[in-house]
Amino acid sequence: MNKVIGYARISSGTGTQTLDPQVQKLQESGVDQLFSETISTRKAEKERPELMKLLDLLKSGDILVISELSRLSRSFLGMVNEISKLLERGVEIKTLDKRLDTTSMPKEITMLIVSILGYAASQELDAIKSRTAEGRAVAKTRGVKFGRKRTYDQYQIQEILEKRKLGQGYGTIARSMGMNRGTVQKIVAREQDAI
Repeated sequence: MNKVIGYARISSGTGTQTLDPQVQKLQESGVDQLFSETISTRKAEKERPELMKLLDLLKSGDILVISELSRLSRSFLGMVNEISKLLERGVEIKTLDKRLDTTSMPKEITMLIVSILGYAASQELDAIKSRTAEGRAVAKTRGVKFGRKRTYDQYQIQEILEKRKLGQGYGTIARSMGMNRGTVQKIVAREQDAI
C-alpha cells in the first residue's frame, strides 16, 4: 500500500522558529507518517538523520509531503538533484504551499517548476547571507564585538606579558594561568600588535 509521508525541517530551534506550524499542517493534510528535524540544509544529506530515514523508507508510488521545497534543500542544484532522484524512484511530491504536485503534472513541467523554485530558493539564501554580512559590518562600525566574551581581565594580560618577558614558554604560562596555549599566544600577539 502506498504511503503518504511528511517531512518538516527548520534550521534552528532558537528564537521564534519552531517546527509546530509545519508539523500541524502536515498532520492536517493527512500524512500516514511524519519525520521532522531541526538542522540546517547546509549540512550534507548524510548529516540529516531524519531525512535519511525518510529517503530509505520511500518506495515507488509513495507521496512525500513537505511545506515547501526549501525544506529539502536551499541550493538550486541540491533541490533539483533531490527531486530528480525521488521522481526516478517513482516517488510523488506535494508541497503544502501548492507550488508543486507531481501527482497531477507531467515530469517535464515538474522539472521546470523545480528548477525555477530551486533558483528562487538559492537567490533567497544568497540575499539572507548578504543582509547578514551587511548587518555585521554596520554593527562592527558601531563597536559591537562578535564572538565569545573574554574570560580573562587586564590584570591577567599584564601577568602573561610579564611572564613572557621573563622568557617563560606559552605552555608554561598557560598551565600556570589555567588557560590554553592558543589563548596565551593570541593575547601576546594582540598586545604586541598594539605596541
